[in-house]
Amino acid sequence: MKRKFLLLGGFLAAGLIAGTAISQDNSSQDDIDPAFARAIDARQAHMQLSAFNLSLLGGMAKGEIEYDADAAKAAAGNLVALARMDESRYWLEGTDMEALGLEHTEALASIWSETSEMKARAQTMIETSEAMLEASGNGLGALRGAMAPLGQSCGGCHEDYRVADD
Repeated sequence: MKRKFLLLGGFLAAGLIAGTAISQDNSSQDDIDPAFARAIDARQAHMQLSAFNLSLLGGMAKGEIEYDADAAKAAAGNLVALARMDESRYWLEGTDMEALGLEHTEALASIWSETSEMKARAQTMIETSEAMLEASGNGLGALRGAMAPLGQSCGGCHEDYRVADD
């Protein structure tokens, strides 16, 4: 029962954050197609939710946050739900940094290229999130063991398909 409430809470938080991000007055987005602005806002909200849940797991793995099996399972469950979501409406062709500018997005146009590995990488994110869910409640050692593949799954896309941070 407690797990159901934790997952429900995660989904409610996801909806609130996504709804807030999408409904915000994004004056920097006023000069682009409204459908593009909504898509960018939605995918950025999705990334924020992923980062929020990853930060708890990462904090536990690093020893910065006390390990809590229930909290770890809830965060990992949220990551699985996020990884399994149909993101196709977020990733509209033409919503990249080269087309719209860095003030709107850090996504590179290479996401939409014929050689893009985004679908395969999305599948890897599902798999590594599921592995984290399986490991997260089995002790700190198991969580730590699942953290590196999950982090690599996230980081790999960011390195290849997002403007590099200076």
